[in-house]
Amino acid sequence: MRKLEIRPLALDGVVEIRPPRFGDERGFFSPVWSAEDLAAAGFELDFVQDSHSYSAARGVLRGLHYQARPAAQQKLVRVSRGSVFDVAVDVRQGSPTFGLWAGLTLSAELWNQLLVPEGFAHGFVTLEEDTEVQYKVTASYRPDLERSIRYDDPDIGIDWPVPAGEIRLSARDQAAPLLSSGPTGF
Repeated sequence: MRKLEIRPLALDGVVEIRPPRFGDERGFFSPVWSAEDLAAAGFELDFVQDSHSYSAARGVLRGLHYQARPAAQQKLVRVSRGSVFDVAVDVRQGSPTFGLWAGLTLSAELWNQLLVPEGFAHGFVTLEEDTEVQYKVTASYRPDLERSIRYDDPDIGIDWPVPAGEIRLSARDQAAPLLSSGPTGF
């Protein structure tokens, strides 16, 4: 049986995960999340909520979002239809990688996932129409502890693969502050 593949990205704790996928002429089967397999790889995660987002258009950007302590979340993100460019930004003040980002393409075709640890903001931009993103989180949503950072913060410098003129943002994300605007809660 093929095993879970884990590849560390440029920031400590941010990893790409590829679950095994078994197929034949009928289709495929994949254990997309296994507590036992992740624990064997050193990741003890207690997920409390699954979320699912749908974006009709290419260029929909959601983020950069995170929750401060005591409701900080770890996220396991995957795409079940379409593709996104997914990003994690270190918001842990005092961290040697504070303000740095790591990103990769997640897609239904690649069948990969991104694990975003606590202390990291998360966001993605859709690379095609009709994209569906699903993610698990380790803490429930707390609007009082939710934080946002501007997707185009020049101090972070994310190289989004969609031109700025094609980005579609919510009103909330348009009003998000820069990372330098104040304490992050980490």
